[in-house]
Amino acid sequence: MNQGRIHWYEPNELDAEQRAVYDAIAAGPRGQGFQPFPLTDRAGRLNGPFNAMLASPQLGSALQRLGAAVRYQTDLTGREREIAILEVSARRQSDFEWYAHERIGQHAGLTSDEIAALKVGAAIPSLSEREALIRDVVRTLIVEGDLADEPFARAREAFGERVLMELVTLTGYYHLLALALRVWRTPLPEGEKPAPWSE
Repeated sequence: MNQGRIHWYEPNELDAEQRAVYDAIAAGPRGQGFQPFPLTDRAGRLNGPFNAMLASPQLGSALQRLGAAVRYQTDLTGREREIAILEVSARRQSDFEWYAHERIGQHAGLTSDEIAALKVGAAIPSLSEREALIRDVVRTLIVEGDLADEPFARAREAFGERVLMELVTLTGYYHLLALALRVWRTPLPEGEKPAPWSE
């Protein structure tokens, strides 16, 4: 059975390397606390972007560790992190990424109006100055693939090099996930509808 374009791996068919990746995802920090979607289906198969990580377990292991670090080990606040991720998701029109992080964003304190504005690229007056700059940096990275000298200097002054490194890495990671989700045609959970990208 496939999940989109890729085989949907059942736990009983995993080799040792795949099983290590599976366990790190299902029993790691993603499996604790708030979950925007079930990590596995009733048969124990990984949902979302995680199933494809089993196809190449060495890469999958590195990717899942990077993703866990980006989500749980940075100096970004929950709101800041989710603003950044939702900005990537909206710019890349990634349905699954949006589906998951819309829910995480709400859990992190983003309002429904803020989330709706992120989806369509509208101004959000309620963001703090730092949050607005995070959004601008992420949008620039996605659209232009770079930060010119002036926005780079402004971001480094506002965030410091550590947080700027974390923000650039987060942007790259979720951009990669959006690409993988698109290429593998990873479906949304049953009953969920794609985000309307223009309203």
